[in-house]
Amino acid sequence: MSLNVLVVDDEALARSRLRTLLGDCVAPTALVAAEAADAVQAMAALQRGSFDVVLLDIRMPGLDGMALAQRMAALPRPPAVVFVTAHAEHAVQAFELEALDYLTKPVRLERLQQMLQKVERMVQSGRGPMPDSEGEMLVIHDRGRTERVPLAEVLYFKAELKYITVRTARRSYILDGALNELETRHAAQFMRIHRNALIARHAVRALEKHFDPEEGEGWAVRLRGIDEVLAVSRRQVSAVREAMVG
Repeated sequence: MSLNVLVVDDEALARSRLRTLLGDCVAPTALVAAEAADAVQAMAALQRGSFDVVLLDIRMPGLDGMALAQRMAALPRPPAVVFVTAHAEHAVQAFELEALDYLTKPVRLERLQQMLQKVERMVQSGRGPMPDSEGEMLVIHDRGRTERVPLAEVLYFKAELKYITVRTARRSYILDGALNELETRHAAQFMRIHRNALIARHAVRALEKHFDPEEGEGWAVRLRGIDEVLAVSRRQVSAVREAMVG
């Protein structure tokens, strides 16, 4: 299939480069059906035609890309929004606006092709750009990289000094935030087992006796998908048992 694309960037050279790169994409192919140098031109193009995806710069004169994305979300059939910018610090805000993707300049052909494949899957499924099929997402910004991690894949949150470790079966991430806030927000999916840890209720595999060098004899929980054990405070042991039989 060929995807209809609207390119929005106040720099003509940037629009030209994207047009060239999109012309080199295959499976799916992409057609730049319109270009716009600012938000006014972009909204006019959206009123005239239908687009599968808008490649949107953030810093533009007048209404910026973030504000334009909010306006597009109110359209009867909003296109997918992909931010294309040299400013990586906006990635978290972009994902909060439910952008389908976030590309940094200079855009690589391989990365552009991956984005188009996401758009193709969205179009074929008949869904809008919201990641409903993926469920709720955590937006994690770590070492200059921003990515979305499905909450359903998280096995535990563990407070470590000034940050929180987010553990999935495949890897660990670092998250800025407060454990109490995560507990409040995701109480249905996660439970407190210790002052420094929350675990996914669905992932509990076993509760067993455990010796901790600092706390002595106690209890620990094993989770599906990882080998490590997590200490359970005495006051939380009964709650873990209930979760296992619930």
